[in-house]
Amino acid sequence: MSCFSIFCKKRRTTRQPSSNHNEDVPGGPSIKKYTYRELVRATGNFNQSNKIGEGGFGSVYKGQLKNGIIIAVKVLSSESRQGVREFQNELVAISDISHDNLVKLYGYCTEGDQRILVYNHLENNSLAQTLLGSNHSNIQFNWKTRVNICLGIARGLAYLHHGVNPHIVHRDIKASNILLDRDLTPKISDFGLAKLLPPNATHVSTRVAGTLGYLAPEYAIRGQVTRKSDVYSFGVLLLEIVSGRSNSDTRLAYEDQILLEKTWIYYEQGDLEKIIDSSLGDDLDVAQACRFLKIGLLCTQDVTRHRPDMSKVIAMLTGEKDIESEKISKPAIISDFMDLKVRSMRKPQDIATSSTFLSSLMAHSSPLLSNETTQASLMAHSSPLLSNETTQASMISTGQDSMVSTVTSERE
Repeated sequence: MSCFSIFCKKRRTTRQPSSNHNEDVPGGPSIKKYTYRELVRATGNFNQSNKIGEGGFGSVYKGQLKNGIIIAVKVLSSESRQGVREFQNELVAISDISHDNLVKLYGYCTEGDQRILVYNHLENNSLAQTLLGSNHSNIQFNWKTRVNICLGIARGLAYLHHGVNPHIVHRDIKASNILLDRDLTPKISDFGLAKLLPPNATHVSTRVAGTLGYLAPEYAIRGQVTRKSDVYSFGVLLLEIVSGRSNSDTRLAYEDQILLEKTWIYYEQGDLEKIIDSSLGDDLDVAQACRFLKIGLLCTQDVTRHRPDMSKVIAMLTGEKDIESEKISKPAIISDFMDLKVRSMRKPQDIATSSTFLSSLMAHSSPLLSNETTQASLMAHSSPLLSNETTQASMISTGQDSMVSTVTSERE
């Protein structure tokens, strides 16, 4: 029996889904097994004009089924072992769960060496492209819209952390993995790195994988993933949505490049409103925006146990729980590539030293890449353990359509 079969069997036993499942699917009866021919027809033979995204482990195409339903077809590379692992993870993680703030998995295809996932198509792409991207977007992200997006992401993440059993840790919460539908309802996507948290377990020890800038430092150091790792990532994302800028932007002055660091400085100075997106109009509630920024700082605190869980985050976002009584301690900040061993994981000839890689990245990256790519290292207060750990950062894309930094430890 394959490793995948064992994993799926364990999932069925633990999650206890419906008994009338299709035996080929590790999820509910609504998950369909598509033929490769169906998906070829739906995407115009995977025509380049239908490509809507490209990641490190495959491409995403827009398609239309015979019944008229528009779909997003994620084709994972048959040459990538990591791609196969991500395919398996996504199927196991979300095949039998449903929430308004999660992407909906329609089905899959496993003919020959093909590994394809079929999702509902979301018209307005990702937050990375529309709110934070350098490309012009016609979407008006007023304050009310941003509040709804923040709440939607929080509710989707709370569902993963508390509403299903075993609990799910996403491990890659970031702007490019938050998709928007026609009504700008946020949907958490890309469960290729997701981990199931067994009952009564406080953490799962695993290879370190995620996106620099959103990656919780204690997870990067010890390889112990918890729900608080996702909380940290959400905190960074919350700051991005309120400020309208990416977590790292090398086009800014050095002292302004790291959003979390800059937000903390303004918080200490009592000037949090200075980090709020200046493009916001008349509907901006400054007090509420500052409260959201404080919640983001609470989520990114250095001491993991001091971070709130997602249920508490929702209560604070909605105003049901007072935040002013909460003590906010200094965040753990990943801010400098030079403390990590950085190299490309693609081919041996692409391997470079961290200094060469960083120089090349800064000199030749596009504006979008500069926005999306964050610099990684631990600040002095949290870095002593880092010297005892060997981490590698590879420039691979785990998002739908943008190049980002992904950290992978040598404990594969």
